[in-house]
Amino acid sequence: MPLLLWILAGSGMSATHGRQELLAAAVFLLGSLSDGVDGYLARRTHQVTTLGMLLSPLADKMLVATAYITLVRFAPALVSAWVAVLIVGREFLVTGLSSVAVQEGMTLRIPDIGKGKTVIQVLSVVSILMAHAWPMWRVGGMVLPGVVIATGTIWLMLAVSLLSAAGYFHAFWVEATLQSQQRRKPLPFVLNRPGDKDKNVRAR
Repeated sequence: MPLLLWILAGSGMSATHGRQELLAAAVFLLGSLSDGVDGYLARRTHQVTTLGMLLSPLADKMLVATAYITLVRFAPALVSAWVAVLIVGREFLVTGLSSVAVQEGMTLRIPDIGKGKTVIQVLSVVSILMAHAWPMWRVGGMVLPGVVIATGTIWLMLAVSLLSAAGYFHAFWVEATLQSQQRRKPLPFVLNRPGDKDKNVRAR
């Protein structure tokens, strides 16, 4: 994250066209790839811990937040401030809900779209960087509108992020309501107080 900030916020690399964007894209891809490899190795070697379950998604969200906050300044024509606020806010709200769920022993039943969302996030950041340097992309004999593609990936990522956040909130609300009802549930039997049996015998 500090390296990504230094590349995008510094002016020493802006002299060469496209160099700044390519380096930033490479660093972001490397960070995203290392996060995936870390999770794969933890599951493969059976070293999944509660601390790792909390820190791994937090590191991923911090990387995405760093990229989008910096891109608001680096490419304001492509990334609006309100988009970054929604994306960053969503990431940390979901992290907070997940932390509370783990602490309370809740099992959030949500669709597994985390990997798909991560892929869309990576594609959106990389496409923004490429569109900033090259508004039109020449691929083979075709010319692709880089700005349009980057804008489309931003909207797609925003839609997926908000839908997944709604799924998290719904699952958390259902689980919290269920636990609250179970805590207030009356005992399945009635305990007699001392002397109740004698009163019943005398009443007969």
